[in-house]
Amino acid sequence: MDWSDTSSIGYPTLFLGVLIGSIVPVVPTGALVGAAAAVAMTTPHLSLPLVLLVATLGAMLGDTATFAVARLGSTAAVRWLARGQRPERLVSVRERFTRRGWQLVVIGRLVPAGRIPVLLAAGAVEYPWRRLVPATLAACVLWAVAYALLGVLSGGIFDSPVVATLLAAVLVLLVTVVLNLVARWRRGRTKVDS
Repeated sequence: MDWSDTSSIGYPTLFLGVLIGSIVPVVPTGALVGAAAAVAMTTPHLSLPLVLLVATLGAMLGDTATFAVARLGSTAAVRWLARGQRPERLVSVRERFTRRGWQLVVIGRLVPAGRIPVLLAAGAVEYPWRRLVPATLAACVLWAVAYALLGVLSGGIFDSPVVATLLAAVLVLLVTVVLNLVARWRRGRTKVDS
């Protein structure tokens, strides 16, 4: 392996970062994808289609691992889901997953801090693998494309990979903050309306 070649360390770093960040949310996975896309746009070292593929695979494996842990330990996941809730809450969650589980999985992947609770809930209610896998794949593709677009945008504005990468990271953070504010506002409105 040639450690001086960006692609020989870029793709594994992207894959491992997204995989780990999809299981334990300590790695800013969106920023990694945006930065890799920015590098792909400003240098010949990374390929944008490969960045999308690697990010999608890392996210998919991480999300299915998170679901598997919840599914295998569904008793603990049910306790986590039901903590402080009325018993009807679990019935309600199970009904939601029955009616529109694929939508919940896709939205959970795209909304900041939504993925892990959705996957844990899906595991707790024993959402079927045959439905989870295609929904997770679609969610991961949409997620990778969305964050790569931020990197493409920054790479299209600046020729410098460093500046483009920094701008991509800032754009990802701004999008995350805006989405969190919108989600908080909607939760507030829901409480007021009920």
